[in-house]
Amino acid sequence: MSETGGVREVKSAARTVELLELLAARGDRPARLQELADALQVPRSSMYALLQTLISRGWVRTDVTGSLYGIGIHALLTGTSYLDSDPRVRVVRPYLDEASDALGETIHMGRLDGRDVAYLATRESHEYLRTISRVGRRLPAHAGALGKALLAERADAELPQGPYEALTPNSHTTRESLLTDLAETRSRGYSIDHEEGVLGIVGFGFALRYDAPAQDAISCSVPVARLTPEHEERIVTVMREIRAKIEAAPPGNGAAAHWR
Repeated sequence: MSETGGVREVKSAARTVELLELLAARGDRPARLQELADALQVPRSSMYALLQTLISRGWVRTDVTGSLYGIGIHALLTGTSYLDSDPRVRVVRPYLDEASDALGETIHMGRLDGRDVAYLATRESHEYLRTISRVGRRLPAHAGALGKALLAERADAELPQGPYEALTPNSHTTRESLLTDLAETRSRGYSIDHEEGVLGIVGFGFALRYDAPAQDAISCSVPVARLTPEHEERIVTVMREIRAKIEAAPPGNGAAAHWR
C-alpha cells in the first residue's frame, strides 16, 4: 500500500477516484462493467458494487439497460464549485474578457496538473470554436502554449523523459526537442504553440508569476489563416499587458491559503 506524507493510502478511496477519473477521461464514450473491471484490475463483483454506490449518490450514471456507465452530474457540480471558489480564477476572469475584446481571439486560463494543463476559464472567439480546450478539459503540457509557458518556469531536470504523445505531426515527442523550445520560451518571455495541440491553430502562452514556480498561465489562440506578423505583434503586446495587470491585481480572498 502506498503512502503520501507518511499516511497510508485508503485503498477503497483510491479505487473510487481512479474509477471517476477513468469515466471522466472517456468523455462521451460510456463504458461497460467488464471494461471498467479490467482497466482497474478489480473483481467484476467489486466493481459492480462500487458503481451502484456511486450511481445512488449521483457520481456515476447508467443507461436504461443498466449496462453502460458514464460520469454523473455530481462531478459537474463539484467542478463548478472548484472554479467558483478559486480566488485566482475570480481575479483573472475580467482580464480574459479584456483580452478577448481587444484581440477578437480565443483566450484561455489554465493550471498545471502533473503532466497536463487543466483549462479553468475560456473566452471563445466569435470567429471559430475550439471544443478541445473548453473549461474542464486537459491537454498534455508539452503540446500547448499554456503548458510550455509553465514548463519553462521549471528547471530542465524536472522535465519527464520522453517519448511524449504526438497530438499532431508538429508535437514535440522527444525531451531534447522540448528542451530547445523551452529555452527559446525563456528567452522571449512567452511560449508559442506551432499547431502542436491542434492543427490550424497557433497559441501564445504567458505564465502568471504570482506563484513560484508559476502554476497558472494565460494564452491566446488564433487560426493560422488569420495570423499575420502585425496581428502576432499585437497579440504579444496585449497579452503582456494583461499578464502585468493580473500579476499586479489584489490576489482575492482565499489566495493566501496556498492550496496545493
